[in-house]
Amino acid sequence: MTDQHPFDADTAVTGSEPVFQATISDRWAVGETHANGGYVLSVCLRALERVLGKPDPLAVSAFFQRRVTPGPAEIRVDTGRSGRRLATGEARLLQDGQELVRVVASFADLSQASGPTLVSGSAPVLPPPQDCLDLFSGELPRESELVAPGITGRLDCRTPKLPGWRQGSPSGQARAEFWMRLAGGRQADTMALPGLVDMAPPAVFELGQYLSTTIELSVHVRARPAPGWLACRVSTNYLIDGYHEEDFEIWDSTGRLVAQSRQLALLG
Repeated sequence: MTDQHPFDADTAVTGSEPVFQATISDRWAVGETHANGGYVLSVCLRALERVLGKPDPLAVSAFFQRRVTPGPAEIRVDTGRSGRRLATGEARLLQDGQELVRVVASFADLSQASGPTLVSGSAPVLPPPQDCLDLFSGELPRESELVAPGITGRLDCRTPKLPGWRQGSPSGQARAEFWMRLAGGRQADTMALPGLVDMAPPAVFELGQYLSTTIELSVHVRARPAPGWLACRVSTNYLIDGYHEEDFEIWDSTGRLVAQSRQLALLG
């Protein structure tokens, strides 16, 4: 029997509808104080997956009211409408009786999706991952698992060149294109995509702003990803009075758009 990948082990929930229990792991921590929002969202979606009866989160909206810390958590689920194509529910994550995150999501079965298609955008054009630099070490990576603590140890991110913020000179252009995957060999699926859009370094790092707290995150999962690396594009165009948006796209190894998101976040 093989060990579970950290993503699966750390997003697992126990219990039954309407109340589930989870343990928020410090393996997905930002700094030493709180859990990454994308990871926390993934825990909430696990609880909804258990009750909605469909395999793929299609449209997700999460509101982050307070930071979530490592330790026990409770997820209270309310099932909304369940139809032939979509099932919708709400999950509220609590610690010490206090609601910290609220998620509303519609699930579907994307293997059954069909209809007209128009794709006006295109995937990032990147060198092969093996020719790119590891974003966190700044070196050509070896084929080994990341061992850094917290969220950086759970991701493998590779970039054609180090961004300005990694060299101590933010460029002032809040956008980036890079490869990403979960460290440790786990292939991404539709349950991982909503979390992954919030796990990479924020685009505002290139503005010299290194503290950004998500207020609301909306994710649309467009397709089940093919195995392999994920090509990502992130940008921020508007920073107003400390609030900024961040747009994120994920394209799979076949060049297919598989997820897109927008979030509103606050600096500091």
